[in-house]
Amino acid sequence: MRARLLLAATTLFVTACSQPTLEESEFMHRLSALCGKAFEGRIVSEDLQDDPWRAQRIVMHVRSCTKNEVRIPLHVGDDRSRIWVIHREGDRLALHHEHRHEDGSPDALTGYGGVRDDRFSGSRLNFPADEATKALFDASGIPQSKDNVWAVEVRPSHSLFAYELERPGRFFRVEFDTAKPVDPPPAPWGAN
Repeated sequence: MRARLLLAATTLFVTACSQPTLEESEFMHRLSALCGKAFEGRIVSEDLQDDPWRAQRIVMHVRSCTKNEVRIPLHVGDDRSRIWVIHREGDRLALHHEHRHEDGSPDALTGYGGVRDDRFSGSRLNFPADEATKALFDASGIPQSKDNVWAVEVRPSHSLFAYELERPGRFFRVEFDTAKPVDPPPAPWGAN
């Protein structure tokens, strides 16, 4: 009897730990409401190294959504190499970045990101670089990027989707007006 109670308690604990928080559920609900739509964005941060992006049209497309994963290709001008992937990893949501070449092959710098930290709400999640990402950045010769914290915001009441990157000495933020959908762009490079 005691063994059964212990097994039942353990099962309930593991199940409770693997369930999304209310805030994560709200975040995914807000994100899924944008599924199938595309939006034009603009860089609102002031770092001069982002000037080449400012000169391009920036469009994100919430292309595919499931209960546990949302894929958002990002187009910068004619460059269709980037996809933001928000997905469940263990008991938390994670953000990873996919980069592909025009022929669909993976870039050497792909798959980086992290799991959400404890500073989150139903409208904003923060994703510090995980250990695999830190190792990738070291191997790629960009150790300063190991301090990266990415954030995604979805605020329907403000018609806002935002993506952010922050680390010491670096801040990048692009905002998209979700009240003004645009025609979906072509599929990202390497998409099925």
